[in-house]
Formats: sequence, C-alpha cells, structure tokens
Amino acid sequence: MKTIIPVNPVMLRWARETAGLEIEYIARKFNKDVAEIRSWELGEDSPTYVQLEQLAYKIYKRPLAIFFFPEPPQEDSPKQSFRTLPEQEILMLTPRLRFLIRQARAMQINLAELNDNINPASRQILRDLKFKPNISVVEMATKVREYLNIDITTQSSWKDVNTAFKNWRNILEEHGVFVFKEAFKDNVFSGFCLYDKQFPVIYVNNSVSDSRQIFTLFHELAHLLFGTGGVDTRLEDYIKFLQGDDKTIEILCNRFGGEFLVPDSDFNQRIVGVSINDESIQQLAKLYCVSREVILRKFLDLNAVTQQYYNTKVEQWVKEAKGRGKAGGDYYLTKGVYLGEHYLELVFSRYYQKRISTEQLADYLGVKVKNIMGIESLVLDKEARS
Repeated sequence: MKTIIPVNPVMLRWARETAGLEIEYIARKFNKDVAEIRSWELGEDSPTYVQLEQLAYKIYKRPLAIFFFPEPPQEDSPKQSFRTLPEQEILMLTPRLRFLIRQARAMQINLAELNDNINPASRQILRDLKFKPNISVVEMATKVREYLNIDITTQSSWKDVNTAFKNWRNILEEHGVFVFKEAFKDNVFSGFCLYDKQFPVIYVNNSVSDSRQIFTLFHELAHLLFGTGGVDTRLEDYIKFLQGDDKTIEILCNRFGGEFLVPDSDFNQRIVGVSINDESIQQLAKLYCVSREVILRKFLDLNAVTQQYYNTKVEQWVKEAKGRGKAGGDYYLTKGVYLGEHYLELVFSRYYQKRISTEQLADYLGVKVKNIMGIESLVLDKEARS
C-alpha cells in the first residue's frame, strides 16, 4: 500500500508556478499523466518521498521542508522586483533565472547577517548619488565616473577585458554594491540586480562574453541608482510596452552603460576619419575594454550605421560566441569567481572569528561541508600572494 506523504498541495502548485513551469513539463519529467500530477496539487494523491526530493532539489530548487508549510512564504514576485519589465517579458523569465533571483534574495539575507545589517563600505554610491529620470545620460555617466574616480586613461591601461571586469567589480564592491556571477545557461539575459538600501546586489551571467559582462555591470548599476531592480537583456522590443518613468528609466539604463564606458566626448575625437568596419570596431573595443556591441551601438546612436546593420552584426557576434562556448573549469576556482573575493573573505573571517559554525560556513558558501577546504585554499592562496 502506498504511503501518503502529508505535503500541502497548495505548496506543490505554488512551487511549480513560481518556478515558471507548466504542469505538462512536470508530467514529462516523471513520465506520468498530467492528471496524476494534478491530483498531487489538488490533494487527492501525493508524490512519494523520492519524487518529492526530486521536485524540491532538482526541479523547483526549493528546500524540502517548504512543501509542509501551511501557506506560501512572503516573497517578492518578479514583477515586484523588476517594475520596469513588462508582463510579456516577466512571462519569458526561464526557470533557471527565477531560481537565481531567489538565490540573489538569499544572498542579500546572508550579507545582512554577516555584516550585522550594516553595509561595510565607507563610501556607498547608492547613498551618495541619487538620480531622477529627467537627468541626461551624459550628466549621469559623468557624475558616476567622477565619484568612482576612474578616468579613461586608467581604464585603457587594463590589459584585457577579464582584468577590466575584475577591476570594475572590485571598484563597485568597494563602493557598497555586491556583485556575484552565475551561469544563466542562456545568452538572452546578461544579468539582473535587486535593489536594497543596505545590500544591493548585481548578478552577472557568466555564460556571456567577458566584455558583455562589463556592460551588464553598469546597466544594472544604473537601475540601482534609480532605486529599482532590473534585468539586462539583448532583446529591446519590451521597451515599447513601457510607459512614463518606467520607459524613461529603461532607456537611460540601456544608454548609460555605453556612455559611462565609452564617453561621447572621448569617442567622438577618436573616430574622426575612421572607417567603420570589423577591424576598427575591434580596435576601439580593445581600447575601451568593452564589447564590439557597445562600440557599434555608439555608431548607431550617432546615425553612422543603420539599425539593420547593427542588428545583423550583433546577431553574427552572438552566434560566434555560442559556437565558441566556455570550457568547463576547476570547480573550486569557478565557485570562487562566482562568489567573489570580497564575499569569500567576509565569510571566512566570520568563521575564523568563531561567529559561525562549520555548517553555517558551508551554507553561506552554498557548498557541502566536505568542499569547504577547497574553497578555503582560494582565500589562503590570495593571502600568501599579497
């Protein structure tokens, strides 16, 4: 006789819907009829314990205990987190991205706990700079660059885009914005941010090129400076569905990354007499440590190329990037890159101070206890080099 697991059927349906999954998908995963999955969600039947574990850990990415809750916990919906994203785009968010958004909220809680609810940065850009949608993108970019105190000469001296990303990431984290990386496993969404006065976070998609990741940092920073969460996507059709300040903010955020990284005042001087072709675009991208897409966008904004030319080239570059892909690497190094040096140092410092247990350390790192030593070696190696 089958043992009935006393799960709350309401929680089963809530977990599926917040993951952005159709009931037919769940049925296919278990090789079951839709009617049987629906019976779980209606409370007429229940999954086995093994099936429940699969739902929790592999499909919905939720703690097992949540299925026994009397009612769903309070969570911001994607629409609440990203008010400038229209409903059509909210529905397009992949289950993977929805999971990462929940993960980002958990990281904000981690940061609050580890820092006693106080942002440790002495200079905090979101505290010191505030913008309204009526600002010009040039004025906004100029003020942010002056605040961060990085000029074009310094930016151009960085040897490659990987170095540039690391430097920009460190600069933002030193100014109170926490940056994490993850593999989104698609190239449509390049990143997102969640606004919070104390612990704003930016998540960057490691599945896209390093140069695209740099642009994403500043697209998301712009959202945070307007006091909103946001998503960086290559698809810009959604803007036509927005209205009022939401539309203005999204347009400004899209333009801010390009203007901050490649200021018009500098760019316009460098392109005098330059022919627009693959070689010149590549040279300019290398000079500013940005993507070719950012450079081509600057030419588009100057009406130096057509929208069709821009779309064709970007589509070509995206296909090339997909073809190259990214090779798998060392688990510990990858985890370290995703979490970042600042976060690793913070978590291990609390552990060495005996403020958190080994189990809590593993939880903050998102690893099993047996993997702590491998992550710790990254911190110790950095200390040995410095």
